[in-house]
Amino acid sequence: MLFVIGFLYSTFFKRTTNASPALGLLVIGLLLGAVLMFLISKVTTSSKQAFVREDSHTVVESMRKVFKVVFAEGHFNELYNFEETRKLLGFIPATKRALVIIEAKVLVGYDFEKCVWQTDETTQTIRLVSFPEPEILSIEPDYKYYNFDEHIFNMLSREDLTRIQVNGKKQVELAAIKSHLPKIAAEQMRTLLTEVVQSKHWQLEDTYKITTTAPALPNVPSV
Repeated sequence: MLFVIGFLYSTFFKRTTNASPALGLLVIGLLLGAVLMFLISKVTTSSKQAFVREDSHTVVESMRKVFKVVFAEGHFNELYNFEETRKLLGFIPATKRALVIIEAKVLVGYDFEKCVWQTDETTQTIRLVSFPEPEILSIEPDYKYYNFDEHIFNMLSREDLTRIQVNGKKQVELAAIKSHLPKIAAEQMRTLLTEVVQSKHWQLEDTYKITTTAPALPNVPSV
């Protein structure tokens, strides 16, 4: 604006006088215009930047000693399809769907706190009194969601996603039970105990109690 005013002033009102005031106004106008454009560009750039703040607080609830050993590891890919249909006004169907691929690592092993044995130092013999079945010690799932299909009157909620994760994880547990992981864990346990005991010149009895039956399924209720 100052540039335009200076130009008009120098053209129509100061034809016979010295042009230095008009030139000064032109220079000032250019400087102010440059400063104004710089400020506008800074404001525009800063408005596009996102400021992210993250806070984390960790609380330790409990700690205890355990003696659990992993003897088998399996990787599973579970394809879980979720679909729910509701009828609006009793006859208009409203369906929501979700296709989830669950990639999970399953660890199977034993809890030695549940093992009971007797030792006889005279005969250098260890007899297994009772031995637990292999257990699923942990499942580490990774959920990848595909093909969300929602209805405007039947949307996927947080409760639905929680239900999908819980039931999908349970399907992985069932697949792990039906796999060869329990058998592998039992064979590994039998071999390890026999080698450790014989390395001390002892004998291990009743190894048949290390069964190859399926592990106990963790108590995960359906949602």
